[in-house]
Amino acid sequence: MSHRDLGSRTADALVDFARQEPEIAARIYMVESQIVARGVRDRRVLEALRRVQREAFVPPELAASANSDSPLPIGYGQTISQPYIVGYMSELLQLEPEHRALEIGTGSGYQAAVLSLLCREVYSVEIVEELGTAARERLAELGYENVHVRVGDGYKGWPSHAPYDRILLTAAPPEIPAALLEQLAPGGRLIAPVGPNYGAQNLLVVDKDAEGQITQHVDLPVRFVPMVRAR
Repeated sequence: MSHRDLGSRTADALVDFARQEPEIAARIYMVESQIVARGVRDRRVLEALRRVQREAFVPPELAASANSDSPLPIGYGQTISQPYIVGYMSELLQLEPEHRALEIGTGSGYQAAVLSLLCREVYSVEIVEELGTAARERLAELGYENVHVRVGDGYKGWPSHAPYDRILLTAAPPEIPAALLEQLAPGGRLIAPVGPNYGAQNLLVVDKDAEGQITQHVDLPVRFVPMVRAR
């Protein structure tokens, strides 16, 4: 039974499915109760969230909490974002299948995996070497062949593959780095949490028009780990 036909099944059939496929059932319930219920409507985003195994991107001892509506620690002072904010930001990006996306802050690779199902190529930069190396190996093992991970300073982006149709930051700088605005393609969109370390932050939506002019607006208040510079 797939998530597509769950709605047509009897209560007994749903119970049987949950017993036979508990991880899939928990993930489907997470998407419906935490993401759809809070307003995310993009069909492709919801499908990606149903497909990506969040439990594969958290430490083994936290696997039982993988589908909870909360961020979880992944080591080195970093976290995996709560499912809702991953869905919300993914929807806000308005990704198309032909797009190339840059992600700053790979973490465990969960957000990159979701993006990979929504666009052609994902380039992801992680400053913590241990996290970046582990995420690269994890994504390869899980078959996300269109995700490319490098260890480096996210403030510099990944210029050799620029420009990008979409850029997503999963850590908060005090202001949007100029290098990332330069690497955003005309007609592109950048989503970033911006603000002081562990202080009041806002999710910014930045659009670049066909002539290269930048406009931005505040979407909602958020709270992310700080975006770290290379030493």
